Amino acid sequence: MQKNRGGHYVSLSLLLKMIDKVVIENLVTECLTDTDCYLVDVKISPSNQIVVEIDSDTIVDIDLCVKISRHIDENMDRDVEDFELEVGSCGITSPFKLVRQYMKNIGNEVEVLADGQKMTGILVDANENDFSVDVQVKEKGKKKPVIVTKTFEYKNVKYTKYNLKFN
Repeated sequence: MQKNRGGHYVSLSLLLKMIDKVVIENLVTECLTDTDCYLVDVKISPSNQIVVEIDSDTIVDIDLCVKISRHIDENMDRDVEDFELEVGSCGITSPFKLVRQYMKNIGNEVEVLADGQKMTGILVDANENDFSVDVQVKEKGKKKPVIVTKTFEYKNVKYTKYNLKFN
């Protein structure tokens, strides 16, 4: 038995049997070569449920998801370690996880939760360290709200996501 980060004891044989996230990431990356799609996240639960999220600069095709699923299945041995597999695109309302997703959404309205405050505005810039959003702010003594550019460091933001509106 060995203590994990949470202070719980985990058997060494269980640790050795767990599916390697890096192996899954490499298999997905192989399938994404020569596409405008990219890997966003791989999650593997203790019960070997694998969830792969991909995104694209344009659109994620269902056929690509099927191709990735088959590629993983063909390169993993279910006799050694059984698993459940789900491959899909990030949901339109899913929080951004990569700078590339911020870059893709420049010009779109986003919702940001930072410093306990939720705001919406137009994503106007993004780089490796931070991103900027134009938000409308009501100033005292003025009838019309003014647009202010707010810059956020990624580490200080709880989430940013596309602001889906229904008219």
